[in-house]
Amino acid sequence: MTTVPKEINAAAAKKNSAEKLTPMMQQYMGIKENHPTMLVFYRMGDFYELFFEDAEKASRLLGITLTARGVASGNPIKMCGVPFHSLDGYLAKLVKLGESVAICEQIGDPATSKGPVERKVMRVVTPGTLTDADLLPEKAERPLLAMCSITQRKTVTTGLAWLSLASGALKLMEFSGDSATVAVRLQQELERIVPAEILSGDNGNLFDDYAGTHINRVPDWHFDVVGGHKALLDQLGVATLTGFGADGLGAAFGAAGALLRYAQSTQGRGLQHVRSLTTETESEFIGLDAATRRNLELTETIRGQESPTLFSLLDHCRTAMGSRMLRHWLHHARRDQNVARARHEAIAALAQSEAAGPLAATLAQVPDIERITTRIALLSARPRDLAALRDGLLQLPALRGDVVRCYGPGQGGETGLLAAIHAALSTPTACLDLLVRAVAQEPAAMVRDGGVFATGFDAELDELRALSENAGQFLLDLETRERARTGIANLRVEYNKVHGFYIEVTHGQTDKVPDDYRRRQTLKNAERYITPELKVFEDKALSAQDKALVREKLLYDLLLADLAPHIGTLQTIAQGLAQLDTLNALTEHAQQHNWAAPQLVDEPCINIVEGRHPVVEKQIERFIANDCRFVNKRRLLLITGPNMGGKSTFMRQVALITLLAYVGSYVPAASATIGPIDRIFTRIGATDDLAGGRSTFMVEMTESAAILNGATEHSLVLMDEVGRGTSTFDGLALAWAIARHLIDTSRSFTLFATHYFELTQLPDSHPSAANVHLSAVEHKDSIVFLHAVQAGPASQSYGLQVAQLAGVPQPVIKAARKHLARLEAQALDATPQRDLFALPSADPYAQEEEEEASAPLAALNAAQQALLDAIADLDPDALTPRDALEQLYQLKRLAAA
Repeated sequence: MTTVPKEINAAAAKKNSAEKLTPMMQQYMGIKENHPTMLVFYRMGDFYELFFEDAEKASRLLGITLTARGVASGNPIKMCGVPFHSLDGYLAKLVKLGESVAICEQIGDPATSKGPVERKVMRVVTPGTLTDADLLPEKAERPLLAMCSITQRKTVTTGLAWLSLASGALKLMEFSGDSATVAVRLQQELERIVPAEILSGDNGNLFDDYAGTHINRVPDWHFDVVGGHKALLDQLGVATLTGFGADGLGAAFGAAGALLRYAQSTQGRGLQHVRSLTTETESEFIGLDAATRRNLELTETIRGQESPTLFSLLDHCRTAMGSRMLRHWLHHARRDQNVARARHEAIAALAQSEAAGPLAATLAQVPDIERITTRIALLSARPRDLAALRDGLLQLPALRGDVVRCYGPGQGGETGLLAAIHAALSTPTACLDLLVRAVAQEPAAMVRDGGVFATGFDAELDELRALSENAGQFLLDLETRERARTGIANLRVEYNKVHGFYIEVTHGQTDKVPDDYRRRQTLKNAERYITPELKVFEDKALSAQDKALVREKLLYDLLLADLAPHIGTLQTIAQGLAQLDTLNALTEHAQQHNWAAPQLVDEPCINIVEGRHPVVEKQIERFIANDCRFVNKRRLLLITGPNMGGKSTFMRQVALITLLAYVGSYVPAASATIGPIDRIFTRIGATDDLAGGRSTFMVEMTESAAILNGATEHSLVLMDEVGRGTSTFDGLALAWAIARHLIDTSRSFTLFATHYFELTQLPDSHPSAANVHLSAVEHKDSIVFLHAVQAGPASQSYGLQVAQLAGVPQPVIKAARKHLARLEAQALDATPQRDLFALPSADPYAQEEEEEASAPLAALNAAQQALLDAIADLDPDALTPRDALEQLYQLKRLAAA
């Protein structure tokens, strides 16, 4: 969109019937009309050109020069371009910025075209449809997601379909409820899936934006449920979706139809690597909302950095496939304990056999077979992809040998996870043989450069290469033979660009020229001839290189077609390699850092002995391990203690150990016994959402509401300092009510950290609650944190000591101490201590008696206050011995009063 009024855009130029545009520009505008929201990269020779608004936008985003080409409506047509061989770098930058690009190639022959060379959009690159290695993050997926909603009698049913085009994994999900419930659920699922691009209908209104993700509006008719169901059947090549657990779905089919249509259109071909379907349900995974994923720092720190996180700690994977699977496991821990137990058993077998080291060394030689397979299916694989695939498949026998030694056939392990992985890693003999025979040991980067195929694979290609590479030797041999045949000693066989190959004979020797010589050129001192043999060689040699490149392109297309039947097998191998790599990485970490195998049981409990925070223990010199014990009759721990004492670390480590156990990993503890868990909730830290118009306290209450509405008796809840964002009494009342709800209604396993010491009375009336505290020792005006969890409530918060450690000026600390003394004295001047949570007395006379009984105590408290004020005003460092003695007598008189 230009800001210069006289300039025009592409659409306006096309509609201007009076405008005389060149045929090439008319062709461009016809293509642009079909891709109005994308940047069109229009191939012209060795460059991709962009025009009009596309040129202005690309120039700004890519930092390339904006120029002009031709005129429209009396104004220059803005233009910029990039070299064709540098395309990937520019695409990567645009995709990272959320842009979509239509790549328009020349498909006609310039030599035979009477007008503009025919062009066609061969590929569309969008944030959610990436398959090129240069454009994708190596260790993360970038799925494309489509959503479809159907409303019937105030009930909204939303279906989701998402596809990782780089792996071929297609998944569906569907959920229903009122609009508010569905909107919350939708947000939770999007936070879990993290799509790179979202497809929504023209009238979609459940959301306008999701965390900056690119949202693409497509026509509503693309979401037709019946059409989507048929598209799935056709894609998977089946007659029914019953085997995929998709019976009874509706809106999800509509989403899948739009998804497949869009993905196929971007690739310009079918998706032959999308061969299976997974239907997910809410009860399948341990629920983690966005706040929990952020607070536990699973794959990203609270500040948005990639490390230190749980993922960066555990990622000892040697392949990108393994790293992506590890990331997926951390965000998708299954509630089914059998899944985790199978992984625990595999880790135990790997550790016992000491195979982790050899496996890691071999896995390091395996490429990203999963994504290479996808590029083979989409006909976009490059020669070095195939060479890497060949070399990776050659490692399978060694990997299988190491695996089989771990689970030990005949020892009861034939049905375990490692046995399944062993079966998946069977060498695809026909596929490997084809790659070994076909692909050169070190092929060129691009097919257009030649040198892709191994010598001996194709006789015609070998002959063309020989002609191109050995022309010099042929000419020397021919010259020797012709000298011998004709007796002309000074005969020469040569070449120039104008006349090609020729035999040159001086005029004095022309009488010896054989009859099969044909004159090609007469010079002052010599004649140049051509022979039938030399003509045949010339025709071959001059076109041999071009013909070799054409032959290699044809052979390469055939090779990709011949590899297509092996796509399913290669995907199975990739899945097995990813699992093996992930399990091996977890084994290595468990062995190196003394992690233990957790026990998953049916009874409700969390019993962690000497638990440690997996990330924090690596960041400090000496980490203090702590226990945590929940059972059916002990469900809420009230945690008190000083700031910086380790409350948040303790809470997070309990959640991480629980999650790791269900991921299938060993855990940082001496032992851990954990019962059924359906969700993990966290309410930790103080942040605001200014862009969303929410204060810190509003965010705090929103997160608290989500916990109270969603937590069950199988949930683990972490509540840290709830109620601190408002006034003391409001906050205390809210904290008390929230704790009561978690005890009586939710009955979740809850870690409830607070500085409201009044809450420590809760266990007196609620036996399922218990007090624990993080201990500290005060030394003079300083404090030493012990970071040890002990039974009972803390005695104080040590806030002033922490403030002093933080560097708050000493006069401020001193003033705070004085004011704290006055506040504590005023608290003593109140009525006798009563149960904070007891109901008020219904007898007014009893209340009057209490007030009368408290009068003498009030007088005593006033005297104490005067004494405390006098002490607070003292500055011992400024007193002389005589002054000190006088002050001591004064204090004695006050005490006597």
